[in-house]
Parts: sequence; structure tokens; C-alpha cells
Amino acid sequence: AVAYEANKPLVVEDVQVAPPQAGEVRIKILSTALCHTDYYTWSGKDPEGLFPCILGHEAAGIVESVGEGVTDVQPGDHVIPCYQAECKDCKMCKSGKTNLCGKVRGATGVGVMMSDRKSRFSVNGKPIYHFMGTSTFSQYTVVHDV
Repeated sequence: AVAYEANKPLVVEDVQVAPPQAGEVRIKILSTALCHTDYYTWSGKDPEGLFPCILGHEAAGIVESVGEGVTDVQPGDHVIPCYQAECKDCKMCKSGKTNLCGKVRGATGVGVMMSDRKSRFSVNGKPIYHFMGTSTFSQYTVVHDV
């Protein structure tokens, strides 16, 4: 479901979901939940909210495919997407304070993927922003390998 504008109905439509690139995982979403954070962003009250986007950040699914270099999961694994991914390389990640990873936040906070600063979602060739690095209001999503 695509949120094209704040406080407007979500649009259920076909969305192209690109394959995962290096360090990324494509997940088939089996179930998702609605959280107040999704509502807050959709309502237009979130100053960091970006539109159009695919909301949702609480879900469970099955790994559909993996990008190059992904070794922690494989197709068929049951997973829970994590909205606070980690780069594994920065000072915070190496210190164990992975929740403070600025490298990943720098990408997920602006609705794109870390590797190329682009979205994996599009509708009719136009990019749709990711939400909190997970975008679980979709049948498929692409997330960072954590």
C-alpha cells in the first residue's frame, strides 16, 4: 500500500520491487502490524515523513532472495525485519552500540538504501521511498542485511 500524501487514503496497487543488491535481502511479508509510528508519519505530523512511501515496520516474513555477500540468512529463512539495521563497520557498531549506527540511519532516514542511495520500490518507473528501512505494508520488501 502506497502513501502518496499525508492524511490521504493508502493506495493498494502493483509496486515493482527490485532485486536485492549487495548486502541486501528481499523478504516476502507474511504478516504486518500497524503501529502508532506508521500513523504518525501518515498523518503528516512527522517532520521527517517522506511521500510517496510504503509504510510499515513491524512484520514477519520469509527470505525470498539475497544480494551478494549476504551470509547470515538464505532463501526460505523465516525472519523479522529490523528497522534499526547496523553497518557493522562504524565506531558505534564496533562498540556494540548498534542502535546508534549513523551510517544506516543516514540512508533509512531519507527513504533509500545504503549501497546506492536509491529506492528498491517504484510505480510506473517513479521511485517510492522506503520507510524506516523496512516498508512492510507490501507483499515484498528489500532490507539491509543485519
